[in-house]
Amino acid sequence: MLDFIYYPVSAILWFWHQAFGFVLGKDSGFAWALSVVFLVFTLRLVLFKPFVKQVRTTKQMQELQPQIKELQKKYKNDRQQMTIEMQKLQKDHGFNPLMGCLPVLLQVPVFLGLFHVLRSFNRTGTGIGQVGMTPYANAHTANYIFSPGDVQSFLTARLFGAPLSGFMTEKANVLQSFAEYGGVPSKVAIAAVSIPLMIIAGLATHFNARASVQRQSEAAAANPQAAMMNKLALYVFPLGVLVGGPFLPIAILIYWVSNNIWTYAQQHLVFGRMEKEDEEKKAVALERRAQNAPKPGAKPVDTRKKPVEDAVDSDGVDMAKSDAPQATQNGSKPNSTQAKPNSNQAKKRSGNRGRANQKRRR
Repeated sequence: MLDFIYYPVSAILWFWHQAFGFVLGKDSGFAWALSVVFLVFTLRLVLFKPFVKQVRTTKQMQELQPQIKELQKKYKNDRQQMTIEMQKLQKDHGFNPLMGCLPVLLQVPVFLGLFHVLRSFNRTGTGIGQVGMTPYANAHTANYIFSPGDVQSFLTARLFGAPLSGFMTEKANVLQSFAEYGGVPSKVAIAAVSIPLMIIAGLATHFNARASVQRQSEAAAANPQAAMMNKLALYVFPLGVLVGGPFLPIAILIYWVSNNIWTYAQQHLVFGRMEKEDEEKKAVALERRAQNAPKPGAKPVDTRKKPVEDAVDSDGVDMAKSDAPQATQNGSKPNSTQAKPNSNQAKKRSGNRGRANQKRRR
Protein backbone atom coordinates (compact mmCIF):
# COMPACT_ATOMS: atom_id res chain seq x y z
CA MET A 1 0.00 0.00 0.00
CA LEU A 2 2.90 2.33 0.80
CA ASP A 3 5.23 1.01 -1.88
CA PHE A 4 5.68 4.57 -3.18
CA ILE A 5 7.53 5.22 0.11
CA TYR A 6 9.22 1.83 0.62
CA TYR A 7 10.92 1.67 -2.77
CA PRO A 8 12.54 5.16 -2.68
CA VAL A 9 13.74 4.61 0.91
CA SER A 10 15.19 1.19 0.07
CA ALA A 11 16.81 2.63 -3.10
CA ILE A 12 18.64 5.34 -1.16
CA LEU A 13 19.74 2.81 1.48
CA TRP A 14 20.94 0.43 -1.27
CA PHE A 15 22.96 3.20 -2.94
CA TRP A 16 24.85 4.10 0.22
CA HIS A 17 25.43 0.44 1.08
CA GLN A 18 27.00 -0.08 -2.32
CA ALA A 19 29.28 2.91 -1.73
CA PHE A 20 30.38 2.01 1.82
CA GLY A 21 30.37 -1.73 1.11
CA PHE A 22 32.90 -1.17 -1.66
CA VAL A 23 35.31 0.33 0.89
CA LEU A 24 34.50 -1.53 4.13
CA GLY A 25 33.17 -4.80 2.77
CA LYS A 26 29.70 -5.88 1.77
CA ASP A 27 28.95 -7.74 5.03
CA SER A 28 30.43 -5.07 7.31
CA GLY A 29 28.17 -3.85 10.07
CA PHE A 30 29.77 -0.41 9.86
CA ALA A 31 28.96 -0.26 6.13
CA TRP A 32 25.28 -0.92 6.86
CA ALA A 33 25.26 1.49 9.82
CA LEU A 34 26.81 4.28 7.73
CA SER A 35 24.26 3.51 5.02
CA VAL A 36 21.46 4.24 7.50
CA VAL A 37 23.22 7.43 8.68
CA PHE A 38 23.67 8.78 5.16
CA LEU A 39 20.13 7.79 4.26
CA VAL A 40 19.04 10.18 7.01
CA PHE A 41 21.42 12.90 5.81
CA THR A 42 20.16 12.54 2.23
CA LEU A 43 16.52 12.87 3.22
CA ARG A 44 17.20 15.79 5.58
CA LEU A 45 19.15 17.55 2.85
CA VAL A 46 16.09 17.25 0.59
CA LEU A 47 13.98 18.72 3.40
CA PHE A 48 16.41 21.56 4.15
CA LYS A 49 14.41 24.32 2.41
CA PRO A 50 11.11 23.28 4.03
CA PHE A 51 12.91 23.33 7.38
CA VAL A 52 14.13 26.90 6.78
CA LYS A 53 10.57 27.92 5.88
CA GLN A 54 9.35 26.22 9.05
CA VAL A 55 11.78 28.23 11.18
CA ARG A 56 10.83 31.50 9.49
CA THR A 57 7.14 30.67 9.85
CA THR A 58 7.58 29.96 13.56
CA LYS A 59 9.43 33.25 14.04
CA GLN A 60 6.79 35.15 12.08
CA MET A 61 4.04 33.56 14.15
CA GLN A 62 5.76 34.77 17.32
CA GLU A 63 5.98 38.30 15.90
CA LEU A 64 2.28 38.26 14.99
CA GLN A 65 1.25 36.90 18.39
CA PRO A 66 0.21 40.33 19.84
CA GLN A 67 -2.01 41.07 16.81
CA ILE A 68 -3.51 37.58 17.00
CA LYS A 69 -4.35 38.12 20.68
CA GLU A 70 -6.02 41.42 19.85
CA LEU A 71 -8.18 39.75 17.21
CA GLN A 72 -9.09 36.95 19.60
CA LYS A 73 -10.07 39.48 22.24
CA LYS A 74 -11.99 41.67 19.79
CA TYR A 75 -13.95 38.87 18.12
CA LYS A 76 -14.21 36.42 21.02
CA ASN A 77 -17.99 36.23 20.56
CA ASP A 78 -17.87 35.96 16.76
CA ARG A 79 -15.89 32.90 15.66
CA GLN A 80 -16.64 33.34 11.98
CA GLN A 81 -15.46 36.95 11.85
CA MET A 82 -12.39 36.07 13.90
CA THR A 83 -11.49 33.35 11.37
CA ILE A 84 -11.90 35.82 8.51
CA GLU A 85 -9.72 38.40 10.22
CA MET A 86 -7.09 35.76 11.02
CA GLN A 87 -6.94 34.68 7.38
CA LYS A 88 -6.68 38.32 6.31
CA LEU A 89 -3.82 38.91 8.74
CA GLN A 90 -1.98 35.83 7.51
CA LYS A 91 -2.49 36.84 3.88
CA ASP A 92 -1.24 40.40 4.47
CA HIS A 93 1.98 39.13 6.06
CA GLY A 94 2.46 36.14 3.72
CA PHE A 95 2.08 33.74 6.64
CA ASN A 96 1.36 30.06 5.91
CA PRO A 97 0.69 27.93 9.03
CA LEU A 98 1.15 24.71 7.04
CA MET A 99 4.86 25.47 6.59
CA GLY A 100 5.30 25.28 10.34
CA CYS A 101 4.61 21.55 10.44
CA LEU A 102 5.42 20.45 6.87
CA PRO A 103 8.96 19.10 7.56
CA VAL A 104 7.68 17.05 10.50
CA LEU A 105 4.83 15.68 8.40
CA LEU A 106 7.26 14.72 5.63
CA GLN A 107 9.59 12.92 8.06
CA VAL A 108 6.85 10.70 9.48
CA PRO A 109 6.34 8.58 6.31
CA VAL A 110 10.12 8.39 5.86
CA PHE A 111 10.52 7.03 9.39
CA LEU A 112 7.71 4.51 8.86
CA GLY A 113 9.17 3.49 5.49
CA LEU A 114 12.64 2.93 6.93
CA PHE A 115 11.22 1.00 9.88
CA HIS A 116 9.30 -1.28 7.52
CA VAL A 117 12.23 -1.84 5.15
CA LEU A 118 14.65 -2.66 8.00
CA ARG A 119 12.18 -4.99 9.66
CA SER A 120 11.58 -6.73 6.34
CA PHE A 121 15.17 -8.00 6.31
CA ASN A 122 14.02 -10.52 8.92
CA ARG A 123 10.44 -11.67 8.30
CA THR A 124 10.54 -14.78 10.46
CA GLY A 125 8.58 -13.29 13.34
CA THR A 126 4.88 -13.80 13.95
CA GLY A 127 2.25 -11.36 15.12
CA ILE A 128 0.91 -8.03 13.89
CA GLY A 129 2.65 -6.99 10.68
CA GLN A 130 4.89 -10.07 10.65
CA VAL A 131 5.02 -12.56 7.78
CA GLY A 132 6.20 -15.65 9.66
CA MET A 133 8.57 -16.90 6.95
CA THR A 134 11.10 -19.64 7.51
CA PRO A 135 14.75 -18.57 7.90
CA TYR A 136 15.63 -20.10 4.51
CA ALA A 137 12.70 -18.48 2.69
CA ASN A 138 13.42 -15.14 4.32
CA ALA A 139 17.10 -15.21 3.31
CA HIS A 140 16.22 -16.06 -0.30
CA THR A 141 13.44 -13.50 -0.77
CA ALA A 142 14.14 -10.00 -2.05
CA ASN A 143 13.34 -7.00 0.13
CA TYR A 144 11.99 -4.35 -2.25
CA ILE A 145 15.04 -3.15 -4.21
CA PHE A 146 17.43 -5.38 -2.22
CA SER A 147 18.26 -8.73 -3.79
CA PRO A 148 18.36 -12.00 -1.78
CA GLY A 149 22.15 -11.59 -1.62
CA ASP A 150 21.71 -8.17 -0.02
CA VAL A 151 19.27 -9.66 2.50
CA GLN A 152 21.80 -12.31 3.47
CA SER A 153 24.49 -9.62 3.75
CA PHE A 154 22.31 -7.62 6.14
CA LEU A 155 21.60 -10.69 8.29
CA THR A 156 25.32 -11.50 8.42
CA ALA A 157 26.44 -7.98 9.33
CA ARG A 158 27.24 -7.30 12.98
CA LEU A 159 27.83 -4.04 14.84
CA PHE A 160 29.91 -4.93 17.92
CA GLY A 161 28.38 -8.42 17.81
CA ALA A 162 24.75 -7.30 17.36
CA PRO A 163 22.68 -7.55 14.15
CA LEU A 164 21.25 -4.24 12.92
CA SER A 165 17.71 -5.63 12.75
CA GLY A 166 17.87 -7.04 16.30
CA PHE A 167 16.25 -5.39 19.31
CA MET A 168 16.27 -6.09 23.05
CA THR A 169 12.76 -7.54 23.31
CA GLU A 170 13.09 -9.77 20.24
CA LYS A 171 11.86 -13.33 20.64
CA ALA A 172 14.29 -16.22 20.83
CA ASN A 173 12.91 -17.99 17.73
CA VAL A 174 13.56 -14.86 15.66
CA LEU A 175 17.13 -14.71 16.88
CA GLN A 176 17.58 -18.32 15.74
CA SER A 177 17.03 -17.16 12.14
CA PHE A 178 20.52 -15.59 12.27
CA ALA A 179 22.16 -18.98 12.97
CA GLU A 180 23.38 -19.59 9.41
CA TYR A 181 24.26 -15.94 8.88
CA GLY A 182 26.81 -14.84 11.41
CA GLY A 183 25.59 -17.00 14.27
CA VAL A 184 22.85 -16.53 16.86
CA PRO A 185 23.34 -13.15 18.58
CA SER A 186 22.94 -12.77 22.32
CA LYS A 187 20.59 -10.29 23.93
CA VAL A 188 23.51 -9.01 25.99
CA ALA A 189 25.31 -7.95 22.80
CA ILE A 190 22.13 -6.35 21.48
CA ALA A 191 21.58 -4.49 24.77
CA ALA A 192 25.23 -3.36 24.85
CA VAL A 193 24.70 -1.59 21.53
CA SER A 194 21.08 -0.50 22.00
CA ILE A 195 21.31 1.13 25.44
CA PRO A 196 24.06 3.65 24.57
CA LEU A 197 22.20 4.53 21.36
CA MET A 198 18.99 5.02 23.38
CA ILE A 199 20.73 7.33 25.85
CA ILE A 200 22.40 9.35 23.08
CA ALA A 201 19.11 9.61 21.18
CA GLY A 202 17.24 10.76 24.32
CA LEU A 203 19.88 13.38 25.18
CA ALA A 204 20.01 14.62 21.60
CA THR A 205 16.21 14.96 21.55
CA HIS A 206 16.32 16.95 24.80
CA PHE A 207 19.08 19.33 23.66
CA ASN A 208 17.38 19.93 20.32
CA ALA A 209 14.17 20.86 22.10
CA ARG A 210 16.12 23.01 24.57
CA ALA A 211 17.82 24.96 21.78
CA SER A 212 14.45 25.55 20.13
CA VAL A 213 12.78 26.69 23.36
CA GLN A 214 15.58 29.14 24.18
CA ARG A 215 14.98 30.94 20.90
CA GLN A 216 11.29 31.50 21.59
CA SER A 217 10.08 34.98 22.42
CA GLU A 218 8.77 35.77 25.92
CA ALA A 219 5.23 36.21 24.61
CA ALA A 220 5.31 32.82 22.87
CA ALA A 221 6.78 31.07 25.90
CA ALA A 222 4.05 32.60 28.12
CA ASN A 223 1.33 31.01 26.00
CA PRO A 224 -0.13 28.04 27.98
CA GLN A 225 -0.30 25.79 24.92
CA ALA A 226 3.28 26.62 23.95
CA ALA A 227 4.44 26.04 27.53
CA MET A 228 2.81 22.60 27.56
CA MET A 229 4.40 21.67 24.20
CA ASN A 230 7.78 22.84 25.47
CA LYS A 231 7.55 20.53 28.48
CA LEU A 232 6.56 17.62 26.23
CA ALA A 233 9.49 18.29 23.90
CA LEU A 234 11.98 18.75 26.74
CA TYR A 235 11.09 15.78 28.92
CA VAL A 236 8.33 13.51 27.58
CA PHE A 237 9.73 12.93 24.08
CA PRO A 238 13.27 12.08 25.30
CA LEU A 239 11.75 9.77 27.90
CA GLY A 240 9.69 8.17 25.12
CA VAL A 241 12.92 7.27 23.30
CA LEU A 242 14.19 5.49 26.42
CA VAL A 243 10.90 3.68 26.96
CA GLY A 244 10.42 2.69 23.31
CA GLY A 245 14.07 1.91 22.61
CA PRO A 246 13.93 -1.77 23.69
CA PHE A 247 11.23 -2.36 21.06
CA LEU A 248 13.15 -0.71 18.19
CA PRO A 249 15.79 -2.34 15.98
CA ILE A 250 19.35 -1.09 16.31
CA ALA A 251 19.18 0.38 12.81
CA ILE A 252 16.19 2.53 13.86
CA LEU A 253 18.11 3.77 16.90
CA ILE A 254 20.98 4.69 14.57
CA TYR A 255 18.45 6.55 12.45
CA TRP A 256 17.17 8.42 15.51
CA VAL A 257 20.65 9.43 16.68
CA SER A 258 21.82 10.60 13.25
CA ASN A 259 18.54 12.47 12.67
CA ASN A 260 18.95 14.37 15.96
CA ILE A 261 22.60 15.15 15.21
CA TRP A 262 21.59 16.61 11.84
CA THR A 263 18.79 18.60 13.46
CA TYR A 264 21.11 20.04 16.09
CA ALA A 265 23.68 21.19 13.51
CA GLN A 266 20.99 22.45 11.15
CA GLN A 267 19.30 24.51 13.85
CA HIS A 268 22.52 26.31 14.75
CA LEU A 269 23.28 26.97 11.10
CA VAL A 270 19.83 28.32 10.21
CA PHE A 271 19.32 30.32 13.42
CA GLY A 272 22.83 31.75 13.14
CA ARG A 273 22.11 32.88 9.60
CA MET A 274 18.82 34.46 10.65
CA GLU A 275 20.53 36.32 13.52
CA LYS A 276 23.06 37.73 11.04
CA GLU A 277 20.21 38.87 8.79
CA ASP A 278 18.55 40.63 11.73
CA GLU A 279 21.83 42.33 12.66
CA GLU A 280 22.29 43.51 9.07
CA LYS A 281 18.76 44.93 9.02
CA LYS A 282 19.41 46.78 12.28
CA ALA A 283 22.71 48.14 10.91
CA VAL A 284 20.97 49.40 7.75
CA ALA A 285 18.25 51.07 9.83
CA LEU A 286 20.83 52.78 12.05
CA GLU A 287 22.78 53.95 9.00
CA ARG A 288 19.66 55.50 7.47
CA ARG A 289 18.86 57.22 10.75
CA ALA A 290 22.40 58.57 10.94
CA GLN A 291 22.19 59.90 7.38
CA ASN A 292 18.91 61.70 8.06
CA ALA A 293 20.11 63.19 11.33
CA PRO A 294 21.61 66.78 11.29
CA LYS A 295 25.37 67.04 11.25
CA PRO A 296 27.17 68.11 14.46
CA GLY A 297 27.02 71.91 14.87
CA ALA A 298 24.45 72.36 12.10
CA LYS A 299 21.22 74.18 12.84
CA PRO A 300 18.26 71.84 12.52
CA VAL A 301 15.96 72.68 9.64
CA ASP A 302 12.31 73.30 10.50
CA THR A 303 10.37 71.36 7.88
CA ARG A 304 7.00 72.66 9.05
CA LYS A 305 5.06 75.07 6.83
CA LYS A 306 5.66 78.71 7.61
CA PRO A 307 2.67 80.92 8.47
CA VAL A 308 1.36 83.34 5.89
CA GLU A 309 2.65 86.44 7.69
CA ASP A 310 6.21 85.07 7.62
CA ALA A 311 6.12 84.18 3.91
CA VAL A 312 8.27 86.16 1.46
CA ASP A 313 7.89 86.65 -2.24
CA SER A 314 10.32 85.44 -4.86
CA ASP A 315 12.28 88.72 -4.68
CA GLY A 316 12.91 88.27 -0.98
CA VAL A 317 10.45 91.00 0.10
CA ASP A 318 8.44 90.40 3.25
CA MET A 319 4.83 90.09 2.07
CA ALA A 320 3.44 91.08 5.46
CA LYS A 321 5.24 94.42 5.34
CA SER A 322 4.75 95.10 1.63
CA ASP A 323 1.29 96.63 2.20
CA ALA A 324 2.56 99.11 4.81
CA PRO A 325 4.01 102.46 3.66
CA GLN A 326 7.77 102.31 3.46
CA ALA A 327 9.83 104.69 5.52
CA THR A 328 11.81 107.40 3.83
CA GLN A 329 15.34 106.44 3.11
CA ASN A 330 18.19 108.95 2.62
CA GLY A 331 15.74 111.87 2.94
CA SER A 332 13.61 110.76 -0.02
CA LYS A 333 9.88 111.30 0.16
CA PRO A 334 7.59 108.40 0.31
CA ASN A 335 5.87 107.34 -2.86
CA SER A 336 2.72 109.32 -3.40
CA THR A 337 0.75 106.27 -4.48
CA GLN A 338 1.62 104.52 -1.27
CA ALA A 339 1.16 107.56 1.00
CA LYS A 340 -2.24 108.57 -0.28
CA PRO A 341 -5.12 106.56 1.04
CA ASN A 342 -7.68 105.06 -1.26
CA SER A 343 -10.20 107.65 -2.44
CA ASN A 344 -13.15 105.30 -1.97
CA GLN A 345 -12.12 104.58 1.60
CA ALA A 346 -11.80 108.36 2.24
CA LYS A 347 -15.26 109.03 0.91
CA LYS A 348 -16.73 106.29 3.05
CA ARG A 349 -15.07 107.67 6.13
CA SER A 350 -16.20 111.20 5.47
CA GLY A 351 -19.69 110.01 4.79
CA ASN A 352 -19.84 108.07 7.97
CA ARG A 353 -18.60 111.03 9.98
CA GLY A 354 -21.26 113.28 8.41
CA ARG A 355 -24.05 110.93 9.34
CA ALA A 356 -22.80 110.77 12.88
CA ASN A 357 -22.72 114.61 13.11
CA GLN A 358 -26.25 114.82 11.74
CA LYS A 359 -27.48 112.39 14.38
CA ARG A 360 -25.86 114.48 17.09
CA ARG A 361 -27.40 117.71 15.77
CA ARG A 362 -30.84 116.13 15.73
